[in-house]
Amino acid sequence: MTISVIVCAHNEERYLGPCLVSLLAQTRLPDEVIVINNASTDRTAAVAAAMPDVRVINESAKGLVIARERGRRESRGELLVYVDADCRAPSTWLQRIERRFAADRSLIALSGNYRFYDWDWIGRSLLRAYDFTLGPATHLLVKYVLRIGVVFYGGNFAVRREALERIGGFDTTIEFHGEDTNLGRRLSRIGKVELRYDCCLYTSARRYNAMGKAAVFRLYIRNFVSELLHHRPKDRAHLDVRQ
Repeated sequence: MTISVIVCAHNEERYLGPCLVSLLAQTRLPDEVIVINNASTDRTAAVAAAMPDVRVINESAKGLVIARERGRRESRGELLVYVDADCRAPSTWLQRIERRFAADRSLIALSGNYRFYDWDWIGRSLLRAYDFTLGPATHLLVKYVLRIGVVFYGGNFAVRREALERIGGFDTTIEFHGEDTNLGRRLSRIGKVELRYDCCLYTSARRYNAMGKAAVFRLYIRNFVSELLHHRPKDRAHLDVRQ
């Protein structure tokens, strides 16, 4: 199985370097690492180009989902793994993902959860509580009881290329919020999609730090519910906290 890891980055010169270092230090090295430089005005492209074995693709149309779709079209792997530019992968992360797909041919996609490397202890405690209570319960409810979708993390997921092609790729009419729920819902209609807590990534809490915990929680909840029930996110505006 060939694996392409795709990193979409808009003005990520501060975070991108550590992300790429972690990807290039995996126990199972990716067959290719692609950085989609999404309309950046800083040194994002230069940071990526300075890394060995990293292919940089410039996408002038700004938008996270546009960048992800460009990554799909430019990549060559059988398994496409997407990670946000502010994430840092544990050394066995990609190996764990590959093992899940190799062990289950019916699996078409999986998503892993997050740990935060720059959040306060209250935030980290809330997240751990969520991972053991509300997160799994919500996933079971929407997937097995209501049968309307799955819990899907947009900054940490893997999907078989053929499955992504079957659903027509990413919905580029969605600018940012709810794009992950949209993808998980559409994929779950055609095959098996898992939420894997053993495939977690470390990521930045910068959005929580900028907006406040309550505001971000409300933002994610209303877009998650709106996408599942109405098949469109509630908020269409793009929130840029990367600069």
